[in-house]
Amino acid sequence: MSAKLALLVALGLFAAFYLAVLVRGARQARQRTGDRGTATPAGVATGFVTNFFDTLGIGSFATTTAIFRQWRMVRDERIPGTLNVGHTLPTIAQAFIFTTLVPVGAKTLIGMIAAAILGAWLGAGVVASWSRRRVQIGMGIALIAMALIMAWRTGVGDPTGGNLLELDGALLVLALAGNFFLGMLMTLGIGLYAPCMILVSLLGMNPKAAFPIMMGSCAFLMPVASARFVREQAFDVRAALGLLIGGVPAVLIAGLIVKSLPLTVVKWIVVVVVLYTATTLLLAARKREASEALGQPAPVPNEPGVATP
Repeated sequence: MSAKLALLVALGLFAAFYLAVLVRGARQARQRTGDRGTATPAGVATGFVTNFFDTLGIGSFATTTAIFRQWRMVRDERIPGTLNVGHTLPTIAQAFIFTTLVPVGAKTLIGMIAAAILGAWLGAGVVASWSRRRVQIGMGIALIAMALIMAWRTGVGDPTGGNLLELDGALLVLALAGNFFLGMLMTLGIGLYAPCMILVSLLGMNPKAAFPIMMGSCAFLMPVASARFVREQAFDVRAALGLLIGGVPAVLIAGLIVKSLPLTVVKWIVVVVVLYTATTLLLAARKREASEALGQPAPVPNEPGVATP
């Protein structure tokens, strides 16, 4: 069995593991709240739109966060978990479609994926226990970083990179450390795709090598991160199911039929929206801190069905 085939088999096993975790978590949430957790049309539409553009290179975490906050679909402290749980299956579908397209050295591919998984496991354990204010600050900073990376990629372009499809020695160590850190950031809601593309290019790899690395990394790390978020019940069941149900067909359409679109204008719009969302998160955290300092009840921003103060 080739390394790539073994990787795809393992990906199938991770998908089965994720589905088992999701079903158990949804049942626990139903027992705890009495809510059946049915996906809403708005959640399904969000999953379709964000995963369609994710497959074409826009990214889904930042755009989904902006939608969640604008329409108050998910409480702030549950957004990181909902992003990871809801976008897992669409990301696995992306990995199945694209991993076979680019030949990447097995040692580099598997090593970087394993590093991202470990980073996500450790990061999810931390983020799942964070307070709403800490999540707001963390996501606000992460989204600003994501917007700057996206603006740079759109305006200047990625580093030209080289022709390497395999890394060794110090370069491999840097690649593993970088993907470990990116895996941790995934749990805060900053997507791995754009920074991973930059990482592999700076290390002298062929930029096309980023696709199996970044999609494989996300496809393997997200079930692991999701398991911790589900265990802590730090996600919104309805919203996560909406992302899953809408996301899988969107990936199939974008990856197998559409394949590419001129997206420059869309990318600049996303940059503006993400910066706006980051600003609102940081302002909400500041209001919460001020209220707590005065001994007043903390504001409850973007709770579903509750107007933002």
